[in-house]
Amino acid sequence: MAALYFFKKKTMLINIRQVVSTDFPSILALIKEFAIFQKTPEKVSITLAQMEKEKDFFQCFVAETSDKVIVGFASFYFTYFSWSGKGIFLDDLYVTESFRKQSIGVQLLTAVIDLGKKEQCKKLRWQVSGWNKNAIGFYEKMGAVIDDTEINCDLCL
Repeated sequence: MAALYFFKKKTMLINIRQVVSTDFPSILALIKEFAIFQKTPEKVSITLAQMEKEKDFFQCFVAETSDKVIVGFASFYFTYFSWSGKGIFLDDLYVTESFRKQSIGVQLLTAVIDLGKKEQCKKLRWQVSGWNKNAIGFYEKMGAVIDDTEINCDLCL
């Protein structure tokens, strides 16, 4: 179990914690919101029932307000990179628009980074849309090297 993170920004207390299954409806709503932001809502096929059924595979940190409203999430999974060894793949990092620019993304990414260090991972990897200049700038400020060599390959099963 990862540590809980508490961050205070302005007058808002944000709690970064691991997901629990009762969070799934809120996470699903944020996934759909994220897909609209990405201009690909038609690609979301996950359902609440599927999330429940596959909950043992779903690893995620959530950003929760003091009022217990989930305003962001970072989903990830452990993997093995043949060139470097054990790692974490950050699947999605999303903060709802009205809560951006409050360091919540930094807090979520930091939680994943800290977990990777604790688990002795060699690398954290993720993807970013080439058009999303704000995200690219954010990741570069966090120390990431943006590599535009790779291209996504999806094969639906």
